[in-house]
Amino acid sequence: MFRTILIATAATGLAATAHAQDAGLYIEGGYQYLDVQPDGAESGVDTNGIALRTGFKFNPNFSIEAELATGLEDGEFDFNTDEDEFNFDDNNDGDLGDVIAASGDLGLNYLVGLYGKAELPLTERLGAYARAGYAYIDLDASLQTPGGFGISVEDSADGPAIGGGLQYALTDNLYLKGDYTYYSFDNTDTSGAMVGVGLKF
Repeated sequence: MFRTILIATAATGLAATAHAQDAGLYIEGGYQYLDVQPDGAESGVDTNGIALRTGFKFNPNFSIEAELATGLEDGEFDFNTDEDEFNFDDNNDGDLGDVIAASGDLGLNYLVGLYGKAELPLTERLGAYARAGYAYIDLDASLQTPGGFGISVEDSADGPAIGGGLQYALTDNLYLKGDYTYYSFDNTDTSGAMVGVGLKF
């Protein structure tokens, strides 16, 4: 009887230790790819950046995390719209019905978000996860029209975000990760992919 109690107590202690190791702070960083597509656009604009995430793991299956991303390289886009959208006569012909065909650049100033994250182990080292939350994005765009007008616009939007990914443990504390996130921003659909590395504390 006494031996049984000792074994049960030791097993409980080991389980508690393992559970404690699965909880705590973590930090992740890596490459961020975003495809930004305004409503009505035929295609999106690709931008490249870096992302940093930090979170707290409450147990082996649930975490809460914050995300910050910023752009490294602007994406190029072709722009076609009527002159009356901007209320100026680009070719000075007295008619605002002409089409402005221009090219420009779109850059990510920053993206921030807060998410809940659920994890599911697949093997001893490989795990899958899903996350959902809310995000805010700030962008700037510049273009040069054929008539010589330079246009610069800074805009921001917010909305829900949902995604999922995989992570692979290299050690007990170091892991590789990759995921996809869909951001449903106002008037803009944005898809993001991140590949990087994470560290548990």
